[in-house]
Amino acid sequence: MQFSSQELDDVRHFIDLLNLQTKSVVVVEGKRDAIALRRLGFTGKIMEFHHYNGLIKFADHAAKYDNLIMLLDGDRKGRYLTARLIENLSRRTKIDLSFKKRLVSITKGRVRFIEQMISYESLI
Repeated sequence: MQFSSQELDDVRHFIDLLNLQTKSVVVVEGKRDAIALRRLGFTGKIMEFHHYNGLIKFADHAAKYDNLIMLLDGDRKGRYLTARLIENLSRRTKIDLSFKKRLVSITKGRVRFIEQMISYESLI
């Protein structure tokens, strides 16, 4: 994939903004998503949804945090999980979808799965 210098700068800035969210936890679907974020330089706390074996167990654990930054995939399953988690957690903690929207804007919708962000690794 070819990336413009502006897009690469925006991805760098995106990761920097994520790193500034020290009181937040980033929620991803699985291990490959977490690895992609780490390899791009994210140093904060990550919760992998699939590590908890179910929506209720995840929601109970996630409710302990003040702010959740949702970065679930943009496919049908990811949208379903996002909706269900919002439904289960909206009264228990703050849910931040702004980073997901920002990522879609930066990549112009090309990155539907967080693990695809690894393609930026050698360029930023």
